[in-house]
Amino acid sequence: MVRLDLAFLLCCCRACLGSQDRQDEETYYDLLGIEFDATGDEIKRAYKRQSLQMHPDKLAQKGKTVTVEDQLRFTRMKEAYEVLSDPHKRETYDAIGARGMKWIDEPFSIDPQEMARNFATSSTLDRSKIFSIFVFLAIAIFIQPILICMKVDGKFGNAQWMLVFFPIWIWSALIAFYHARVIGMGKVPKPDHIPEEEWEDPLPMRKRITGFIRYLLFLVFELQAALRLDQSILYSWLYVFAPLFIIEGYNIWKKNPLSRRTVLTIVELEAVFGKPLTEFNSDEKETVERHYIPVTNRDSPESDAATKEINVAKQEVMKIFFRILFIILLILQLDGYLSWSYWLIFAPFFLTSFCICFGDFRYHSGVKASAEAKLNPHPPTTAGTDYGAMEEGNANTGENAEQPEESSQPLSEEEKEEIRARLMHSSSRLMGSCCSQLLILILMCVGLAKIQGAGYSSVWIIFPFLLIASIILCLLGCMIFCVSPIDEEDMMFDPENQNPASAYFNMDNTYGYTPAAQQSSSSSASPATVPASSAKPLPDESTMRISELKSELESYGLSTVSYFEKKDLVDAVKDARAERKTPPPEPLVTSAPLSQPPIDGKAADVVKEIETHEVVVAPPASQLPAYLLDGPSTNEGASTNDKDALIPTPSEVDDLD
Repeated sequence: MVRLDLAFLLCCCRACLGSQDRQDEETYYDLLGIEFDATGDEIKRAYKRQSLQMHPDKLAQKGKTVTVEDQLRFTRMKEAYEVLSDPHKRETYDAIGARGMKWIDEPFSIDPQEMARNFATSSTLDRSKIFSIFVFLAIAIFIQPILICMKVDGKFGNAQWMLVFFPIWIWSALIAFYHARVIGMGKVPKPDHIPEEEWEDPLPMRKRITGFIRYLLFLVFELQAALRLDQSILYSWLYVFAPLFIIEGYNIWKKNPLSRRTVLTIVELEAVFGKPLTEFNSDEKETVERHYIPVTNRDSPESDAATKEINVAKQEVMKIFFRILFIILLILQLDGYLSWSYWLIFAPFFLTSFCICFGDFRYHSGVKASAEAKLNPHPPTTAGTDYGAMEEGNANTGENAEQPEESSQPLSEEEKEEIRARLMHSSSRLMGSCCSQLLILILMCVGLAKIQGAGYSSVWIIFPFLLIASIILCLLGCMIFCVSPIDEEDMMFDPENQNPASAYFNMDNTYGYTPAAQQSSSSSASPATVPASSAKPLPDESTMRISELKSELESYGLSTVSYFEKKDLVDAVKDARAERKTPPPEPLVTSAPLSQPPIDGKAADVVKEIETHEVVVAPPASQLPAYLLDGPSTNEGASTNDKDALIPTPSEVDDLD
């Protein structure tokens, strides 16, 4: 039977990890020379036998030169024995192969391109497993709100709330199991690359037990609330909400000290205590740790992080205060001590949203003012001149005149970009908080209207979330099932058959044109031809590569620039083979350059630039525009196919300028 964790991994990640290793790669069973169903004793005997044959020392004793490949193969054989001799690792290897095991042990070694390629070539069944997981999560999240809305609308009649909250009890059991596993797994082992004095357990036992106790308190509240709604218990709602008071009190005890701390630079901290930082005693250091956060500079990233941490703590304390106020008002309303409208009972949440938006607005205003002061500093003020003192023969400025301010050092481009990024982050934070709070307030208003007696269904309260979840599922389905592998043969431009110049200009050397500098060194060279009457049979067009199709078309003197898909090239080759029964035409460029008229400096620069390019396309005269053929002529009798006939004259260069 497959382990549960391995089954879940195969269900989630089989499409990305690939089923097995490559077929041409030697497996662990091949390295040991054993069958797939070999027993533990057979694996041990095979390992001893292979060690005698593959050990570098044994190879050296036999007179064989030990290569790096031999050493790597012996190391891989040892790795194969370590995996196959362990039943746990062997089962994992049989399921996902050596590459999958490496990705599990070293997640950061995963190649994103290989994962994408594996996913694109995966089966529909593997993709369906991934999509079913997202569907299951959506159902697990929204089933409870839907059941509550149906209960409120009276769809379940007199059904008890304990049954309506059935999904909550399943989630609670899973979360309790998770906390028990976390507590029972013991201390987190120290990684080898971290020194002992620098290692700190990220999950200390005190933190694990505290989290488990907080969860138990919340579970007690859920049970009491369900029983109280079913009238199974009749005591005050104060006892029902008592666990929440304990949880919120603990949250205040944790967040309040941080919210009261102050960010100070080292200089400011030394000024507060009146002594250098190195002379602080233990009591003063403890005071600094409780009340201050020292930073090197106000504009440093650590100062921004500390300020943000303090602001978040203050915001959390504010939220806790309003939550406690709401719970108190709700208890008084449910117990009959108040008969207010529920709009007033939920007023603390409206105040919370306002305070959050106002706090983010103040933070953004401060960041904006600081950025404007740094990016657009005011010019320094010049010192006032005491003209009365000058009349008295005093050349200096007056004693009470202002001294000129020192010009600040200009900011570098990196500093400016950092300031702009900080301003952009604060703007996005303000917009995000305002939009999220607006959505919460709208949903809260819809819910309160329903509590006050509105006639619409309760499902409209959660309808926006259901709509967003449906759209996300549709998009995920399209992304998962519509991804297909890319056939490299369908790519029009073959990098192996394309030189840099043709790739840059998006064209090929279709007409076999060679610059004059290269003609002199290869006067006897001629372009390769593929005669139609060759004795060797021509290959099928559909099985040829793009580069081969293009080469054959070029051998017939045809251009390939206008073809953007492989099927178009295949059709063009078929037509060329059917129409052209003779060998391709002779090369269009003569081996010796013809004479040319004298040219001035501008035209000479153009010619030099043309001849220095690796590829220059020179089409035959039949494909040239009429205005080029009717222009100023070169020497008498010069061929229109010669590249010298295309050299611009001085007048043409002036026209281009």
